Amino acid sequence: MAFEKLRKEETLAMRKRLIGQSCRLFYSDEPVKIIKARGQYLFDENDKRYLDCISNVHHVGHCHPSITKAAAEQMDLLNTNARFLHDNIVMYADRLAATLPEKLCVFYFVNSGSEANDLALRLAQQYTQHQDVIVLDHAYHGHLMSLIDISPYKFRKLAGQKEWVHVAPLPDTYRGIYREDHPNPGQAYADTVKDLIEEVHRKGRKISAFFAESLPSVGGQIILPQGYSTKVAEYVRSAGGVFVADEVQTGFGRVGSHFWAFQLQGEGFCPDIVTMGKPMGNGHPLACVATTVEIAGAFTANGVEYFNTFGGNPVSCAIGLAVLDVIEKEDLRGNATRVGAHLKDLLTKLQTQHQIIGDVRGVGLFVGLELVSDRDQKTPATETAARVVKRLKEEDQICVSTDGPWENVVKFKPPMCFSMEDAELAVRCIDRILTDMEASDI
Repeated sequence: MAFEKLRKEETLAMRKRLIGQSCRLFYSDEPVKIIKARGQYLFDENDKRYLDCISNVHHVGHCHPSITKAAAEQMDLLNTNARFLHDNIVMYADRLAATLPEKLCVFYFVNSGSEANDLALRLAQQYTQHQDVIVLDHAYHGHLMSLIDISPYKFRKLAGQKEWVHVAPLPDTYRGIYREDHPNPGQAYADTVKDLIEEVHRKGRKISAFFAESLPSVGGQIILPQGYSTKVAEYVRSAGGVFVADEVQTGFGRVGSHFWAFQLQGEGFCPDIVTMGKPMGNGHPLACVATTVEIAGAFTANGVEYFNTFGGNPVSCAIGLAVLDVIEKEDLRGNATRVGAHLKDLLTKLQTQHQIIGDVRGVGLFVGLELVSDRDQKTPATETAARVVKRLKEEDQICVSTDGPWENVVKFKPPMCFSMEDAELAVRCIDRILTDMEASDI
């Protein structure tokens, strides 16, 4: 059945009438109507092509033929409740286990990163029999009520901080309390968590989990200092808690050198629970929690069955398997390493030419460009960042977005097929726009 095509104005009018207004569009002043996509490119209703630097969800590229083929073939054969015995779920779990440290060997499949993080919270609280959670400042872990409670990025604008939630400083070595010039920022930031645990204990409360993104994204594309997670895990476990690594944004090889971003902290570090989502199904709703036999055992022992109607269904798992195949066959981790390093290098060179570029940071295809109006004061250049994003879309058909507490970090999280030429084009256009803005003294 063919759907009737609407004019852009009609689509926008219907959306305003029918869809909740808190569900905002990209470029809300002048939205782009995207009707098809392939690889790292988006196409609007006039077949105008946009370079996509935003869609980390479409991990191996939009509408990858191998993924759509696997989805269609399995959908044509069977898609049913995940409580029927089926090969795909166990084969997929086995493939995921091969990418993780040995102790993370039990899997729960769900449909979104929010569901995965909510379940991780339940697992941690059930296993430890404690309630309290430590999170990083500016963190975002999902849109369920349980996750808004542990997401300072959200709860500060809403009902505020619950008494069982404790916020540790974001380990940001650019503008945080310990910076690049500190001899050991990893240890120093980990000690802030240790101090927080002691404070919690003085209140007669107990920690169930330290919950953090392996690379804080909403916080501004932050790269955690070396040694941080290892020390935090040590402190949290000695307090009877567990370490939860949220890999919803960063997993599946985005960092290039490793399959999981938590592995950047060194071979000796292993979380107790890992959550994954977004890129896992290349746009299909698929997410997961990986944990240890002990934690899973405690969850089973509560006597309450856990089932998820769609989590791990045959189609989702067929897609998940196909994504893993493409990552391997097309060497997308290698591409993330090569292209990401080139992008970072080009942006770092740009930093020497434009005073407004305060910091360039990232790993693989997870890169942030922080704009500041004063390098010494690190004053966030929020308006300039918004203008750069707007002009890239309008003048160059390049889609990027901003992040960070002040929305002054231009972020790159493109599909993993992003090329050297794409990186060069994006940087060339940013250079032109910044030069033009400086000339206009804006």
